[in-house]
Amino acid sequence: MIQIDGSHLEGGGQIVRTALALSVLTGKAFEVSDIRKGRRDSGLKNQHLFCVRALKELCNADVEGSELGSEYIKFVPGKIKAKNLKIDVETAGSITLLLQSLLVPCFFADKKIKLEIIGGTDTKWSMPVDYFKEILVPQLVRFCEKIDVKVDKRGYFPKGQGNVSIDIKPKYKLGEFDNFDEFLSGIGGNEINLTEQYELIQVKGISHASSDLEKANVADRQARAAKLVLNKLGCHVDVRTEYHDTMSVGSGVVLWAIFSKDRDEIDVFNPIRIGADSLGEKGKKSEVVGTEAALRLIEEIGFKAPVDQYLADNLIPWLGLFGGKMKVSKVTNHTLSNIYVVEKFLGKVFDVDKENKIISVV
Repeated sequence: MIQIDGSHLEGGGQIVRTALALSVLTGKAFEVSDIRKGRRDSGLKNQHLFCVRALKELCNADVEGSELGSEYIKFVPGKIKAKNLKIDVETAGSITLLLQSLLVPCFFADKKIKLEIIGGTDTKWSMPVDYFKEILVPQLVRFCEKIDVKVDKRGYFPKGQGNVSIDIKPKYKLGEFDNFDEFLSGIGGNEINLTEQYELIQVKGISHASSDLEKANVADRQARAAKLVLNKLGCHVDVRTEYHDTMSVGSGVVLWAIFSKDRDEIDVFNPIRIGADSLGEKGKKSEVVGTEAALRLIEEIGFKAPVDQYLADNLIPWLGLFGGKMKVSKVTNHTLSNIYVVEKFLGKVFDVDKENKIISVV
């Protein structure tokens, strides 16, 4: 039984989410204690419970402690059984945080899986769905036959009710291998190699808002403010605007910079994309939202790394499984916490060069 300290470093819910994902994949049971200890509302929140329930359904696991506010959970997985899942988080709980648990095991199921998740698409303290789709997913394409992400409806805080559907066709099927070590050997040859930023080719983005903000031109004003700042980069900038019928008022901007070694041909198999975002909120001017996202992107670009700090911690489980190395803009506690959990399941596999901000698998 793997023992995990839920208060390690950053001590957030990501420790539980990553542990769930790797437990289902490796078949190893785990216990987590002191979950989110020290937080004002410590223990499991509603969004964590939906992660547990979804993974339990995916592998018929035995679970103890899956209650709201619980600081302890025990998870004993069964075998992955591919099935389509529809999950309604019932609040604006983050869809993308739930996907941190679901994606890894779904990528290695024995057949295609369709996920439909209802909840928050653009919420605080989580990657927006456009960041997930445009920055993280392009990195994961190499690990599957196909992944298709559709944002059918946006969901803002507090009511959520956004809808995201994902179709995944696995390339490597865990059930075709005799054991997990054989599986690790069988998925070789797809190492992550992100060590150079290379040349900035273009910046793209999405400025979005609920339809009741359309008369005030919120999405358009956010986009204009972002482009005004980004024009100093001297490359093509394209920020499109969207308005959506939503249950709650909201807005935001997601931007991504695209780099390439060859200006005439972008490498789709080893893409280099850096992202940044900003959420609107009551009393925050649209121009501030757009400017904030643009300045954050420029700051990330300035670190001269091909992996931004948010992509870094999301790639850690995949780096642990497939190997390789990446240079990151910052080695955050989020990233170090994820490394801590991954090594509980895979053993000591990472080397972290904090001075040069390079994380590699040894």
